Amino acid sequence: MKIVLTGSLGHIGLPLAQLLHEHELTIITSKEDKKEAIKALGATPAVGSVTDAAFLAKTFSGADLVYTMIPPIVNYFDPHVDLFAEVQKVADSFTQAIKHAGVKRVIHLSSIGAHLEHGSGLIKLHYIVEQALNTLTDVDITFMRPVGFYYNLYAFIGLIKQQGVIASNTGGDDIATWVAPSDIAAAIADEITLPASHRKVRYVVSDEITCNETAHILGEAIGMPDLQWITLTNEQYLQGLIAAGMQPTIAQGMVEMYACAHEGHLAADYFKNRPVEFGKVKLKDFAQEFAIAFAAK
Repeated sequence: MKIVLTGSLGHIGLPLAQLLHEHELTIITSKEDKKEAIKALGATPAVGSVTDAAFLAKTFSGADLVYTMIPPIVNYFDPHVDLFAEVQKVADSFTQAIKHAGVKRVIHLSSIGAHLEHGSGLIKLHYIVEQALNTLTDVDITFMRPVGFYYNLYAFIGLIKQQGVIASNTGGDDIATWVAPSDIAAAIADEITLPASHRKVRYVVSDEITCNETAHILGEAIGMPDLQWITLTNEQYLQGLIAAGMQPTIAQGMVEMYACAHEGHLAADYFKNRPVEFGKVKLKDFAQEFAIAFAAK
């Protein structure tokens, strides 16, 4: 099968490429220095931007399946960037390229909460892309909707070191759903083996526990067994993010996203369609990686 992957050799891209080594792979990257590593995997590198629809259409041409994702295209601390506008460019580019290349099957990396048009904060980025791709009426599309990535917890290392807590406007006994990139890659690889559906949503999760339990497991790993995840007000969390240098508009989106999680709206569709099988990597496994990163900071 001829497969084109976006996402270069990132957290999901590398393990996914390794799982798909028996296929004819092309991997899109924006960086020339990734070409040799891609070739070493037995894949063909294609260097270009995901906002370049002509480049994508050429690269997608002849593919049996295309895997798309939103790359980390902006710096959340850049005061001038328009995050939603940049993601709209990517969504439009993907849509145009898939249509012009005649691709018939797409697997797109979306997110929990992508069904929400309003109130989801930064998650609306994924709603935007899903809506754009849904205009492709003659394409079979699977929307992979992973839950919160384990590695997002690294963002709390500084706060733990400074104040001895994890803190956001969700916490306490709120349910926290986590996923490892390797488990997402495995789910995508599995999805490729299944018959195509015109439209399908597949949630991906590795572990499901409370925020307090998350803090306890991480705390045990770093020698702070009493570590707590405290719940801030929306305003407290917003001011903390802005004080740390985050662009105010993006900070507001972050606060709204966590508020949506705290209120239960973000995961509502996930709980209605929770996968039967969870991924292999549990929080206790990730905690060992977290401890290494914590010690190194």
